[in-house]
Amino acid sequence: MIAMMKRREFIMLLGGAAVAWPLTAQAQQPTVPVIGYLYAGSPETSAHLLAAFRKGLSESGYVEGRNVAIEFRWAHNEMDRLPELAADLVRRGVSVIVAPGSIVGAVAAKAATMTIPIVFTTGIDPVGAGLVASFNRPGGNVTGITSMNLELGQKRLGTLHELLPNATRFAALVLQQSAQQSEALIQDMLAAAAILNRQIEIVPVVSARDIDDAFASITAKKLEAAVVSPGPLFNNNRVQLAILAARHGLPTIYSSREFAQAGGLMSYGPSITEEFRQGGIYCGRLLKGEKAAELPVLRAIKFEFIINLQTARAFRLEVPPALLARADEVIE
Repeated sequence: MIAMMKRREFIMLLGGAAVAWPLTAQAQQPTVPVIGYLYAGSPETSAHLLAAFRKGLSESGYVEGRNVAIEFRWAHNEMDRLPELAADLVRRGVSVIVAPGSIVGAVAAKAATMTIPIVFTTGIDPVGAGLVASFNRPGGNVTGITSMNLELGQKRLGTLHELLPNATRFAALVLQQSAQQSEALIQDMLAAAAILNRQIEIVPVVSARDIDDAFASITAKKLEAAVVSPGPLFNNNRVQLAILAARHGLPTIYSSREFAQAGGLMSYGPSITEEFRQGGIYCGRLLKGEKAAELPVLRAIKFEFIINLQTARAFRLEVPPALLARADEVIE
């Protein structure tokens, strides 16, 4: 009888341990860090950029679903949503926030938190935008990568002028994201036109709904060619831009290779995929304990000039041999 009682108690003790063990093991599992991904555009048009970001993360030793998680917040080109999306990531308690490709997103993230590390990728001067104190010593909780893409208007307009030496009246599509960024773009384009002794018409674009009207206005004013300035809205609508440029017979140069790959005539600018990859690397370094205040802002070093020869033929344009020789890639 005593032996039977001891056996029953042993079985009950073993059963209780079997129930308690998984709970204890679950409680002891390490917490996976979470990255908040704040993007002005949409996932449908930026899959290759997200892949580049994940590649950078993996180079730092982090793989989504294995030892890091990513919380996505997409603004779908509605810039006024970015502050609330950033605040939502802060409430979620993410370990790091990355705000790639948009100065508005980076500013929104900085306004939402002074403690969570933030990584930006942007085309404008981050010091002038108030994101960091300096390139070498950012200070605060923000660092990232800048391409200084907004300063390349002269190069783009000069390339377009080289293709069309007899053209005198140009258009510049400028995205109205923030007052500072818009003013920087406008001044850059006006200065570029003055150097070439050419006229340029600034065509502001606020939303995707304005793009059709912008091309109609350019055609009505009989402008001869166009420069599309950098911006996430334009990048997310690159196919529409290429189609409209072809429909209106308007030779156009853009800010990155994605536009030429979508059918645009030419592009000159930094490698956006490389910026996103570097953003992933910086997120990994922050997760390992490095401080944003001490991580210097990186400058883009890889720039690409792409010519879409198929589109040039459709425009019945003869591309000068000197331009072809300088191109990093010619799409046949």
